[in-house]
Amino acid sequence: MSTNRRSFLRNITLGSGALAVGLPAWAATDAAKDEALQRTYDWAARGQRFNMSGYAAPKIDKVRIGFIGLGMRGPGAVDRISHIEGVEIKALCDKDPKRASDAQAYLTKKGLPKAKEYSGENGWKDMINNEELDLVYICTPWHLHTPMSVYAMEHGKHVACEVPIAVTLDECWHLVETSEKTRKHCMMLENCCYDFFEMLTLNMARNGMFGELVHAEGAYIHDLRDLNFSKTGYADMWRLKENFRNGSLYPTHGLGPVAQCLNINRGDKLSHLVSMSSGDFMMGAMAREKAAQDPFYAPFAGKTYRGNMNTTLMHTDKGKTIMIQHDVTSPRPYSRIHMISGTKGAAQKYPAPERIAFGHSWVKSEELKELYAKYTPPIIKHVGEIAKQIGGHGGMDFIMDWRLIDCLRNGLPLDQDVYDGVLWSAVGPLSERSVAKKSRTVDVPDFTRGAWKTNKVVNLTLDGGGNTAVRKKAL
Repeated sequence: MSTNRRSFLRNITLGSGALAVGLPAWAATDAAKDEALQRTYDWAARGQRFNMSGYAAPKIDKVRIGFIGLGMRGPGAVDRISHIEGVEIKALCDKDPKRASDAQAYLTKKGLPKAKEYSGENGWKDMINNEELDLVYICTPWHLHTPMSVYAMEHGKHVACEVPIAVTLDECWHLVETSEKTRKHCMMLENCCYDFFEMLTLNMARNGMFGELVHAEGAYIHDLRDLNFSKTGYADMWRLKENFRNGSLYPTHGLGPVAQCLNINRGDKLSHLVSMSSGDFMMGAMAREKAAQDPFYAPFAGKTYRGNMNTTLMHTDKGKTIMIQHDVTSPRPYSRIHMISGTKGAAQKYPAPERIAFGHSWVKSEELKELYAKYTPPIIKHVGEIAKQIGGHGGMDFIMDWRLIDCLRNGLPLDQDVYDGVLWSAVGPLSERSVAKKSRTVDVPDFTRGAWKTNKVVNLTLDGGGNTAVRKKAL
């Protein structure tokens, strides 16, 4: 066993249900990050325990769910899931007991059974230990995603976790190893994969409408300065602290949908990347201004923050390229770009309106409507209109939740497996290394450990499922 692997195993004790990784990602030294990068290449050389890509777990007639984290994202998830038949919400957990009790309202107004409430620092462990659950749904701060996911899988539960599912490369491998060992699903809740135009372009790409895809672009461009500096809703100001890291910190919204179009992990893989950040022209100044007005912000003045714009370029094994941008501090319109370009055509979502081209000009609106009618996947036709009524980022959140439950109930492989979640999340720490090394090339580890060569793409149609209904009383 190599010295690096021994070091890795000292830092991560598989089977313990807890990560012993020391400092949070934003506080780790450059040397520690370099060591983590070397460990991940060593770990990738090991053989796969069990291939979770395409894995169909046994059918679950009624999916019993426990929620952890009822602050920003959690309550909406409880509401959406409460609309779906074949589900029993068994438990609600938050560090703050009031949030757990407030979430009961989503159940009582629909006449559903009351869920058991858990709170406190270790309430989430008590919930997992004490409740008979099939699925643990995690909506907590980023640094808790991996420890909670690992603990849930090791205690026999499937996992659905908000983005990013990991913030370090060690965490990525811990998730892979645990999912393979337990044969429990570990799905990152990348809702943008289920937005309407993204699903349309995915289906068109798989039907060859764009020819051979050559290049794709995605982004998360969203002015979050006020949210990052908000005192309310974010315990210990964790969201602001994450911005001490300098890289593509939130890559999955842009990367997930285009990675699916390019069949990443299923016939192709990310090979290497380079990343570059602009200087910080907003966050440091805002911290100083706030500290001058309110002593609460004094610890955040004088800190080094991420640059306004990060651009990360990726190369695939088959010669495709991907550009992902990240900017949460500049005053500009929201954008995820979502652009795919092939040998026969291209599509782009932002800036609005969404467009498709098969030559030098975008198709006219009537032709775009015809493409929607022909290539909208059955899943969208099945629950898309109901999803718009229930909500969640225009309906894509509900489509994601409905699809997850329907797959679990029908014993279907999930659309995103553990390899997708960790790969898309790993762009964060990998980009940090590239930025820190003056945009040098960084190899992307193969979390499938070679299985990408034979893994099959997931069919995002109903394909044997689709018997999960929406509660009519809930509407």
